[in-house]
Amino acid sequence: MSTDPTRPANNTNDAPAGIDVGAVTEWLGAAMTETGGEVVGSLLFDQIAGGRSNLTFRVSDEGGNEWALRRPPTGHVLATAHDMAREHRVMSALAPTAVPVPAMVGMCTDVSVIGAPFYVMEWVDGTVVRGKGTAETFDLETRRAMGISTVENLAKIHHVDIDEVGLGDFAKRDGYIERQLRRWRRQVDAVESPTDPLIISAHEKLVASMPAEGPARLVHGDYRLDNTIVNTAGAVIAVLDWELTTLGDPLADLGAMLTYWTRPGDAVIALDEPPTLADGFIERDEVVAIYEDAAGRSVGNVGYYQAFATWRLACILDGVVDRYRAGAMGNDDDFDVDEWADRVTALAAQALDLIGADT
Repeated sequence: MSTDPTRPANNTNDAPAGIDVGAVTEWLGAAMTETGGEVVGSLLFDQIAGGRSNLTFRVSDEGGNEWALRRPPTGHVLATAHDMAREHRVMSALAPTAVPVPAMVGMCTDVSVIGAPFYVMEWVDGTVVRGKGTAETFDLETRRAMGISTVENLAKIHHVDIDEVGLGDFAKRDGYIERQLRRWRRQVDAVESPTDPLIISAHEKLVASMPAEGPARLVHGDYRLDNTIVNTAGAVIAVLDWELTTLGDPLADLGAMLTYWTRPGDAVIALDEPPTLADGFIERDEVVAIYEDAAGRSVGNVGYYQAFATWRLACILDGVVDRYRAGAMGNDDDFDVDEWADRVTALAAQALDLIGADT
């Protein structure tokens, strides 16, 4: 996410979809004035992330100031699925804590500005390590430090006193795993194509062996290395993508991170070429040990939470496969439906294996 020293002249007609340059310039100018800052000259917008999830733009002015703007996808989405106010509220609440988050500039709820709510935050200059190739631009020692920092920052999130920072009423506190199991089982039951029986078997095992929950903590919901920004030493300097944040069992975050923490030789890859495939990253048993030390608690049966996260990913991908087969996702020659259906089966089998089932 380093800046481009060549800044072309801004042209309103060249603005990316979902951005009204004039309207955002006026709004951001007013927001910066309230904080004692200013916008210098025209604004340039560069989309750096997006697609079917929330869109992120780097915003720069002629004075060298930079910000990041987040808004929902430009297509039709459910109002609760991409709630900008939730992300803004969480990061604002975390500002005085040990959790590294970008400073918030402001939240715009007036949909007449760009057609949807959005918020602007400070630009954090660092690297989002999205894949193995990016990870390999760092040396082995830095990759190890990166892995350790990622785990330690997850513990920082779970150390947050939700009442003290004003998030005690952010969501329901009890029954997080139980609610998630019901929700995703309903989703797979609703697909038109036949559901893989391994998904059903894994669900039954997860329900039967559900552990007792401890006190509710802040749950990021999608915590992994590529949802952070790291500096040149591998330290996490910002945690991003809080759109799935809720309250619940913090070990759900740990289980999800372990699911994505793919290492060489793993049979199932949850993400294509994830960064942790590169040499130098810590192994999953080290992830657990470092988390326990940083969190000051034993995680108990962490395999259950990894199984739950793996099963949930299988459910999500099952829905994607179903929508492609139904033609609801358009034509995408790069998406091999049968290959992804096989991945759903493999993930469901892995979930069963993690909870000790004989698959």
